[in-house]
Amino acid sequence: MENPSEKTPARWEGLPSWLLTQTAGHAHRLVAGGFSSVDARGYHYRLLATLEDLGPASQATLGRRSGIHVSDMVATINELADRELVERAPDPSDRRRNIISLTAAGERQLRRLEQRLAETQDELLAPLSPEERQRLTELLSRLLDHHNRRAGTPEEPR
Repeated sequence: MENPSEKTPARWEGLPSWLLTQTAGHAHRLVAGGFSSVDARGYHYRLLATLEDLGPASQATLGRRSGIHVSDMVATINELADRELVERAPDPSDRRRNIISLTAAGERQLRRLEQRLAETQDELLAPLSPEERQRLTELLSRLLDHHNRRAGTPEEPR
């Protein structure tokens, strides 16, 4: 017989908020594990992808564009610069500021991270058909957009 104290109470196990939270935990574990397998973290992916999509920028601008808090940005840039995935150069218009840019090695690492991310998305969404995956993504995007607008949060690029 199952131990009653180990069963999730039916009262909340069907609530969308509960289901989203539980699924988000699995998504985080899968993505973190996938990135870890290629010696990376989620912040690495976000910063490299932001640089590729939007080009070189200052630390402050990169923080805003990638959603990485300023307190984590310096460490993330240091980690990537130590591995020669990004480079810092003085900003010609303000020598007190550095401009961060993506290197060729950074582009190659971004391709590896994208591959791992695609694999983890497939693992997370394994029980869903391609059409169901698309519909889930649309619904989650709609929810996020709604709540971002209500909170006054700027939309993040997709």
